[in-house]
Amino acid sequence: MRVIPVDTSSATLLVTKLPEVKVRDRQTGEVAVDPVTNDRLMVMELVFIAQGGSDMIKVTVPEKGIGEGLAMGAPVFLSGLVARPWESEFGGRTRHGIAYRADAVMVDTPAAVQG
Repeated sequence: MRVIPVDTSSATLLVTKLPEVKVRDRQTGEVAVDPVTNDRLMVMELVFIAQGGSDMIKVTVPEKGIGEGLAMGAPVFLSGLVARPWESEFGGRTRHGIAYRADAVMVDTPAAVQG
């Protein structure tokens, strides 16, 4: 599967939904885990503002990568953000989209003013 690195250096990212446990199977309640590290995965929603427009995105982050101090509307920084196109078929209907995954999310504090 193709993995596309996402450059967020010129974007503003704001929290619109705080991280919650990602569920792999809604019928059984099975929690999603990283297949390599076995860390529990979390999902959060952000508004991605860049180049005069904005989009809402859901980002999956390992639980250990969730920084302290996240709050609604807080500007954040994502480390290691990648996008993975996906496609699936269910009941004769094809669905597709982009899944976003980051190594970590931290509150983006403004740089100290030097004088």
